[in-house]
Amino acid sequence: MTRYFKDPDAIARLTPEQYRVTQASGTERPGTGTYLYNKEPGIYVDIVSGEPLFASSDKYESGCGWPSFTKPIEPANVAELRDLSHGMIRTEVRSAHGDSHLGHVFPDGPRDRGGLRYCINSAALRFVHRDDMEAEGYGAYLDQVEDIA
Repeated sequence: MTRYFKDPDAIARLTPEQYRVTQASGTERPGTGTYLYNKEPGIYVDIVSGEPLFASSDKYESGCGWPSFTKPIEPANVAELRDLSHGMIRTEVRSAHGDSHLGHVFPDGPRDRGGLRYCINSAALRFVHRDDMEAEGYGAYLDQVEDIA
């Protein structure tokens, strides 16, 4: 069983933007994220802990300027917290083991897929391509990643 944790070595390797987003609850500018237009099959993991967060099969284009997902790949790895900052009531999304700020979840996602929109900063994520999942220890999640012909 893989153990995920807030890895000080991984934190030390973060770029200033990744650190600002994950450790200081920052937000990348809309439309600038590395994974916004990524359509490759695979999973997105926490950049600090490596815990699996979202699958490419649950990613969709919401038009909000950040990568959007309909649900977490492993709900136990995603913590949802009430966020009252910026004069709004929102639900913040953090990785459960790495305690990285990921983004927010909103109730305006596709109705036919549960109605949620997980609006996630690319800077908090590392993408693991389907072809590399087994070798990197994520083989158990291959059934949640679409086949690309």
